[in-house]
Amino acid sequence: MWRRFYLLLLATRVYFALSPSYIHPDEHFQGPEVIAGDIFGWQVTRTWEFTSEKPIRSILPLWAAYGLPMQLLHLITGDATPNPVTTYYMLRILFFLVSFVLEDWAIQELVTTPRRRAALLLVGSSYVTWTYQTHTFSNSVETIAVVWAVALIQRISKSNDSALFASALLGCVIIFGIFNRITFVGFIFLPILRLVPHFVNRPLAFIVISLLASFTAFVGIYMDTIFYNFSTPPNGSPSFFSFDISTKVITPLNNLLYNSNTENLARHGLHPRYTHFVVNLPLLLGPASISALISPNFTLPMLSAISGTFMLSLFKHQEARFLLPCVPLILSSIRLPKVRFAKSLWIALWIVFNIVLGTLMGVLHQGGIVPAQNFIAENLENATTVIWWKTYSPPTWLLGEMNERCETLDLMGAERSALLDKLETEKGTCGWQSDANTPSSPVGNLKETYLVAPVSKHVTDPAYSAVGYRLEKVWEYKNHLSFDDLDFDFNKDGYIGSVKKIFVDERGLGIWRVVDAQSPECAR
Repeated sequence: MWRRFYLLLLATRVYFALSPSYIHPDEHFQGPEVIAGDIFGWQVTRTWEFTSEKPIRSILPLWAAYGLPMQLLHLITGDATPNPVTTYYMLRILFFLVSFVLEDWAIQELVTTPRRRAALLLVGSSYVTWTYQTHTFSNSVETIAVVWAVALIQRISKSNDSALFASALLGCVIIFGIFNRITFVGFIFLPILRLVPHFVNRPLAFIVISLLASFTAFVGIYMDTIFYNFSTPPNGSPSFFSFDISTKVITPLNNLLYNSNTENLARHGLHPRYTHFVVNLPLLLGPASISALISPNFTLPMLSAISGTFMLSLFKHQEARFLLPCVPLILSSIRLPKVRFAKSLWIALWIVFNIVLGTLMGVLHQGGIVPAQNFIAENLENATTVIWWKTYSPPTWLLGEMNERCETLDLMGAERSALLDKLETEKGTCGWQSDANTPSSPVGNLKETYLVAPVSKHVTDPAYSAVGYRLEKVWEYKNHLSFDDLDFDFNKDGYIGSVKKIFVDERGLGIWRVVDAQSPECAR
């Protein structure tokens, strides 16, 4: 019976992997957005993490997680550049497979036989596994690195010999994890102390882990130094191999220094230091967080989760996704209630919790952005300007080669007046117009402008209209909700009416063509 449940949960993971929800901008802009530009030559958006004087994101894990698959896809398609949509879903399926194979494998390594099936079912039925782990987050990559680091630590500590192969793997995984996210250190800080007696009794294992860790660190620093505009000196000798540390790009160090400064963290939002424990863990685990508190089982995975949560709580910028590794670690360690009624109630709450959060985060949350970009790339080839309003930042890599001729203007959460000004300035024409920069052009350029905004903003209402332009809807996608800018009034609509308004009546994302109402070609 448990195999049937496991296969059902596996199908659920595939469904959410193919669902185009958008949980956080970092799932695009800290990975695929950058690598797609390098491999396919597309014009993309590079965020401050990659463009600052001291960059904080390493290219090593990015190439491993996104670069190699994209490069393989490029080789398969030959001279033709892969379709961005194909690339997007290829990465989502890849992250699902990595989660299914490596995460579940690590759980089987960590949990003993009597509890193994329950642990696999709990992890497989978590909405975090369905959604976050199938999205292209560095946190998802970190989860795989953490569970395998803990599994290797457990394997080495129980070994009767030096366990040289496992030690070599652990050295590589540790450095890879650090270069991916420096928070990785927090999750292995306590577990790795279990290896101290092993290293004392078998020093060769410590030598092996040190050598492989040093080699992996060298590869990471070398790749980052080359990637971030490393230049060869005039005499032709690569300065990377000099002893001048200032010529090296050490992204984990830059990341640590940046996040150690509270003023830097304030730009992203400061939270009380108890946020991870009081808010984020319950948000990720639901009723499982209560089980972990009431009847803790201090296994090595649980020790890793406690270590990571405490260490991350030292920093005042705290987001739930920072604790993604805690989900499989805690779910593989908790005990379910023994009383039949309490156990049935717990399971019912667990199912409802994950179905609700899975639907919200895996289907509805900013769910129209990726389909909108796909529609623009495939159907609006003449678009020259696309204005986005009241949405997450659109991942421009999904437009592919279209980025070279189409400008994306992200107004984010700007006031309505700013939107109206921009619509007036960027309004398109219905016919061809001459290009002032290329007056000899026989056909000129067509200025075609589009607005992408939530349906709930009613952009066609008189409050948004102007004498100079009008809006014509060309596309709408219903499975889109923005929880950052909900528009409801309990006093006016009541609780039921407000819920119906948010989730039924005004759910969706639309695309409108912005045309010049004064142009003769635009006359109705």
